[in-house]
Amino acid sequence: MNSIEYIDRKTGNILREIVPGEQWLKWLYHNPVGKLALHAVVKRKFLSAWYGSKMDTPASRDKIPSFVTSLRIDMDEALRPVDDYATFNDFFIRELKPEARPVDAAPDSIVSPADGKVLAFEGIGGLESFFVKGRSFSLEKFLGNDALAGKYAGGALLIIRLAPVDYHRFHFPANGRISASTSMDGAYYSVSPHAVREKLSIYWENKREYSTLQTEYAGDILLCEVGATMVGTIVQSYTPETEIRKGQEKGWFKFGGSTVIALLEKGKAAIDADIIANTKKGYETGIRMGERLASACR
Repeated sequence: MNSIEYIDRKTGNILREIVPGEQWLKWLYHNPVGKLALHAVVKRKFLSAWYGSKMDTPASRDKIPSFVTSLRIDMDEALRPVDDYATFNDFFIRELKPEARPVDAAPDSIVSPADGKVLAFEGIGGLESFFVKGRSFSLEKFLGNDALAGKYAGGALLIIRLAPVDYHRFHFPANGRISASTSMDGAYYSVSPHAVREKLSIYWENKREYSTLQTEYAGDILLCEVGATMVGTIVQSYTPETEIRKGQEKGWFKFGGSTVIALLEKGKAAIDADIIANTKKGYETGIRMGERLASACR
């Protein structure tokens, strides 16, 4: 894989993603020496925790202007101007103006919980269109709960990957009642396609937290936030066991790339056809928080 390409949902054009440290990622996940460094140091918690603490220092704010420029981040969407952040992490978890992310209002719509690139699999099958052939998604290992895995067997899998350029707060995809979050310790592998295409198990080897959203029309939607290299912290800002509204903030990731995974019960919701078609062609689809990505099967 020479570069990461995805499909722009509005135009249908294939675009190339700007990836900070792309050559470093390729070396870590595809070079024998790089793989030694990956397993010895990079996937370990201490490295991500150390770098995360650096991004909380006042000196880290000096990195913000060049980050914005090199990744072409639209700061007109942000609530605060670029010079108003005390640290890099303060900027990284920036809030957006409400009008920057309109939320699809249709009662039966399920919207993207985050900005990023989405892959969609019906029946949690057909993964070979994007991942190495012959690999399967292990719900049992991912959830660490056989009964819960059985509940979503045969359902749909949505993987929304957040790159460093993306808005890093995540939200609720539908109205409903949200459970408490279950935390699972793990490693800190990258979730970049350079890593996960050949190592699907990253999703259940990495640190993650999941919760269940009980909805009126779309069954129970399982939401799981997955940490990654340099993502030392997943923050849940919601109140468990409360009624929430679609588009309401759920939490945020601190520095780095990360992923939100959603599981849909079999027969309860249908993923939008364009996202399914793009995934079958081996492409992620660019998406923003609040855009519809599925509809309830009433």
